[in-house]
Amino acid sequence: MALSSMTGFARSHGASGPYAFEWELKSVNAKGFDLRMRLPPGWDELELFAKKRAGEVLSRGTVYANLNVRRSNPLSVVRINEEVLASIVKVAGVLAGKIDAVAPSIDGLLGIKGVIEVVEPESNQDEDNAAKAAAGAAFDQALLDLVEMRQREGVTLGQILSQRMDEMERLATKAEAAPGRKPEAIKARLVDQIATLLEASDRFDADRLNQEALLIAAKADIREELDRIASHISQAREMIAKGGPIGRRLDFLAQEFNREVNTCCSKSNDVELTNTGLAMKNVVEQFREQVQNLE
Repeated sequence: MALSSMTGFARSHGASGPYAFEWELKSVNAKGFDLRMRLPPGWDELELFAKKRAGEVLSRGTVYANLNVRRSNPLSVVRINEEVLASIVKVAGVLAGKIDAVAPSIDGLLGIKGVIEVVEPESNQDEDNAAKAAAGAAFDQALLDLVEMRQREGVTLGQILSQRMDEMERLATKAEAAPGRKPEAIKARLVDQIATLLEASDRFDADRLNQEALLIAAKADIREELDRIASHISQAREMIAKGGPIGRRLDFLAQEFNREVNTCCSKSNDVELTNTGLAMKNVVEQFREQVQNLE
């Protein structure tokens, strides 16, 4: 399975009968999956269909789906309400015999509310059903395009994550080879420190200091942390190779990377090793930021 980003955009168009429509899908990062739809009045029944379809192919990300519909109506029919017009003419005739007034003009009569009626064409249920079915097919196409775009982004993310892991491996190897973590170097530093303490005061017990030095040397060893970092890198590479929705699991590994690197830095008693650990911490943070975009 391919890796997939959580960000993407797609648009599709369609037409059926008097209807023309356009879908616009936009996907952004989220902890889970959510489809938020904006549909025109009368098209709400497409929501369940769209959520089912999207849930079958997407596992993470918030998707905003907007449907715009235009209807090319037949020309509206203008009709004269004969009954209303006859009543007005009759009243005008009665008034004409009682007052001195100019006879009403045609445009004056037509301007009276109710004389002219604009009749909109009735909707056709079969046309509406066919248009909604076509809009559903157009949504499927937009969803397919969105998935393809997210997968293209996923390929790029996979390459970036692999580069970050290569860098982590390089830094871990550098930490492993750091002269400061060699037993001989640790022993030499501790011997110097013990000698300095013994010279400063005769109250220190040399045997006790040697025992404490051995404990400090054991605690300063980062072999276990480096082994775990190598194990995490191996797991991450395996997951990326398999693909699929692995964002949450890689995010967990990123936290584990960070924990191990922090421990390495806290145990370090050598400037070079500390600098290597800080550089690795920076790479781990870059890794974690990119993982946030994965499905």
